[in-house]
Amino acid sequence: IYLISSLIDITITIINAGFIERNTACVKTLMKNYQAMPIQLNASENCIWEIKGERDTNQTIRLIFSYVEFSPLSSCDEEHIEIYDGPSTNSSVLGRICHTQDSAFHSSSSALTFRISTGPTNFTRKIHAFYYYISPDTPKCGGYFTGPEGTFNSPNYPKKHLPFTYCVWHIETEPYTQINLIFKDILLEMDEYCRYDFLAIFDGPTSNSPLIKKLCGHSTPTFKSSSNAMTIVMSTDYANSYRGFSARYTTTPISQPNTSLSCSSDRMTITLSNFYLASLNYNASFLFLNNQTCKPTSYNPVIFSFPINSCGTIKKTEGQSISYSNTVTALPAGVMITRQKKVEIVVKCIMENNSTVEIVYVTESEHLDNTTTVGRYNLSMSFYETDSFSKPILENPYFVDLNQMLYAQISLHSSDPNLVVFVDTCTASPDLNSKSPNYDLVKSGCTKDDTFMAYPIIEHYGRFSFRSFRFLKHYPSVYLRCEVIICDSKDSNSRCTKGCISRHKRDVSSYKWKGDAVIGPLRLKREESSIDRSGENVFLKLITSVDLTGVFFRLITRETGYRYQKLSN
Repeated sequence: IYLISSLIDITITIINAGFIERNTACVKTLMKNYQAMPIQLNASENCIWEIKGERDTNQTIRLIFSYVEFSPLSSCDEEHIEIYDGPSTNSSVLGRICHTQDSAFHSSSSALTFRISTGPTNFTRKIHAFYYYISPDTPKCGGYFTGPEGTFNSPNYPKKHLPFTYCVWHIETEPYTQINLIFKDILLEMDEYCRYDFLAIFDGPTSNSPLIKKLCGHSTPTFKSSSNAMTIVMSTDYANSYRGFSARYTTTPISQPNTSLSCSSDRMTITLSNFYLASLNYNASFLFLNNQTCKPTSYNPVIFSFPINSCGTIKKTEGQSISYSNTVTALPAGVMITRQKKVEIVVKCIMENNSTVEIVYVTESEHLDNTTTVGRYNLSMSFYETDSFSKPILENPYFVDLNQMLYAQISLHSSDPNLVVFVDTCTASPDLNSKSPNYDLVKSGCTKDDTFMAYPIIEHYGRFSFRSFRFLKHYPSVYLRCEVIICDSKDSNSRCTKGCISRHKRDVSSYKWKGDAVIGPLRLKREESSIDRSGENVFLKLITSVDLTGVFFRLITRETGYRYQKLSN
């Protein structure tokens, strides 16, 4: 009996939803022609998916990861997805994904494998992937543009696009020009994270270039490149086809700077002109950062792009500001006597005035250059089902009961593990108009609503809960706007440790690390049947990549004649 039981434990398989799960390991064999895979993983998992159904040997597989959310505190070595071009992990490696990068992969045969490894951090990882088989005679789409202007549409536009559309358009114009991309129309399946049908705009010559924006739904946006190259990818799955998009582009001449620097809350990118390096008698092979193992990610122009807390970056706290600095050093190789000067390019990102200020100092003997630009903080806010904050609410909009307990989390997306988020002020209003009547849940860290509860500060998350309410003047929707302060977790005397402070003592506008996040709408469940979900207010979560162009300041007033109260059961 014991022997039979052991054999059953080893060999049993369960067929479920088109794949085979083996309980001897975290392995899934996918058997369908196509399949969407919403995946959730916890800490320290190592799972394998094998796509190897019995297909025509001439068919190949396209695998698309349209949404990847790993722990922001894990490194790429700890947490990643590896894709293999064949039936097992012994096949050749097609690529690797880490952090929040979305990617598409194409096998060379009718089999493909991928493995997801997660780090030890307690965090629910969320990934959305889908695959489908394609034949050699599958129509190709996309294009390559080199002229100063042009137009292009999705296949079949303005009629519905076909399922499993995958197109890539490359735009590469004359050197020292900037591309202006204008979408005249976009209509793709709406999703909060654009997991199903989407457009992806990349700032460079390939889809491995930095992502400018991922789009879905209905909009008419415009974008500018930072160079003379831009890539546009369109991807759709098997359901809910719409008319796609129509776009055009123009170009604008630009002067080439010697150096440029871009900073976000989690990344630093340094760009150096090859002409500038040549004028100093240097090339990319002579360059290194504080950590000399960090190499350029591109060579024309020379680009260093790395997490802001890596590659020997030095972090400093100065009063209420924080800075990250590194140095690109150009030094001749070897010990031979040379007439070349040692050049140091000091790059510095300063988090202050609700912005990221980038400063570049170039020292060449007694020569000094200095440039500054503007960056942004990356914040998002979501509602969750319970106070474990493990399952986000995905309804659009979020319909709630009267007096229901709501759980909200504001997340800072940064590779620096020593930053924390403090919820300073949260205000509810019937719309996003600053002149609308409003209701304070918390202000300057001081509780204004007696059901509001702030949870202990944990890493990059500011968490709180409160009971639902509505305005007396029959407003159907409620939006929540929160101001947060970002502190160094190692600073025991920071604002984040002070709790409630009245505004006359220290206004939030005087703090140099801060951000703003918005979520909504909330609606009462009894109104659900009568509200058109296709209208403007369909967004549950507005991910804010806060444009940090100046000091954040907002004066909120209540209009005469309005008052607020919570509703009881």
